[in-house]
Amino acid sequence: MIAGRDIVVIGIQPWDIKIGSNCKNIATEFSKSNRVLYVNPPLDRKTKLTHKSSPEVKKRLRIAAGIDDPLVQIHENLWNFYPSSVIESINWLPHFSLYEFLNRRNNRLFIDDIKSGIERLGFTDLILFNDSLMFTGFYSRELLNPKVSLYYIRDDLTKQPYFARHGKYLEPLLARKYDAVVSNSIYLANYMKSHNPNSHMVGQGCDLEVFDPAANYPLPLDLMGIKRPIVGYVGFLTTIRLDIDLLEFLASANQDISIVLVGPEDEFFKNSKLHSFENLHFLGGKKEVDLPGYIHHFDVAINPQAVNDMTIGNYPRKIDEYLAMGKPVVATGTETMAYFKEVVLLSTSKEEFSENIRLALRDDNQGKVDKRIKIANEHTWERNVEKIYEVIERLI
Repeated sequence: MIAGRDIVVIGIQPWDIKIGSNCKNIATEFSKSNRVLYVNPPLDRKTKLTHKSSPEVKKRLRIAAGIDDPLVQIHENLWNFYPSSVIESINWLPHFSLYEFLNRRNNRLFIDDIKSGIERLGFTDLILFNDSLMFTGFYSRELLNPKVSLYYIRDDLTKQPYFARHGKYLEPLLARKYDAVVSNSIYLANYMKSHNPNSHMVGQGCDLEVFDPAANYPLPLDLMGIKRPIVGYVGFLTTIRLDIDLLEFLASANQDISIVLVGPEDEFFKNSKLHSFENLHFLGGKKEVDLPGYIHHFDVAINPQAVNDMTIGNYPRKIDEYLAMGKPVVATGTETMAYFKEVVLLSTSKEEFSENIRLALRDDNQGKVDKRIKIANEHTWERNVEKIYEVIERLI
């Protein structure tokens, strides 16, 4: 285990982000045995102008003005650092000399700020952990000169329009600079091997404390009156990640089964034909603490994932949540989902998905339930970071 070291974490998500963050969980786990500086991404000029009334931007402007301290201690070994510099918004520029000049300048401003935090804390012999900060972190290895550097990839961001513009060129170059690349999926690790042969799949951590398979969850009110068997999905209903055609097929081919979708909808889902099926029920978004109660009352849990450049390498954390509740799971088969092949019924066609739902309903037992729970509980942040430590140890 790596212990007593100084670790600097940079990434695309700030500490004050309102959604879950792999990077924050990893940094917190690092800090159990090391000193950790978690650096927020710098404020850019466009965000400063367009979101100046938001509490997050107001906080950064107070720091830029010298009013607030940029270094905030989270607990004994973990600090959050706010860069004080405002960088230029340059993503709209073509990838030529002006972009490269301004990106280098942005990097220098950002890294100079980080160095001030490092000096205050007395950090030495740094381990640098970069969570996909491919633009303002492009020169981080040269400018910080860490003892060990790891690039972390958990989504192929270059398939998103914003990141695609410059990321297609910069991310492969950045990955080559780092000592190693670590990823939460087999697909992404293999993808990165062409840019950095020292690329590793280190798994995924999950917070499963609230998912208690032994708890006696009452039947949610909006599940009352829905006939069984219930096949359910929990999560954001978006066509970027879910296959509407597959869901239409499942509802049409299994009219004796109730399909329940728990989560907010994007516009495509709101306007889809799915709402015309009597056996398909939209229950809307729920508080995270209430989700285990819904999963508890599913007979089968599903992940009808669309297969595209955005999803093919994605590790769906909901699978661990389903498994932690002991539920039979049917999912779209991808290279990443092969990680779960022992406990998830993987499907490569609409027909097979439907058949697997039927199989899951009729062929279940306590041994399978126990195995699902056991595997889910192995996917902890502690285990995830242990795998990262193994990579660091080999580099050291």
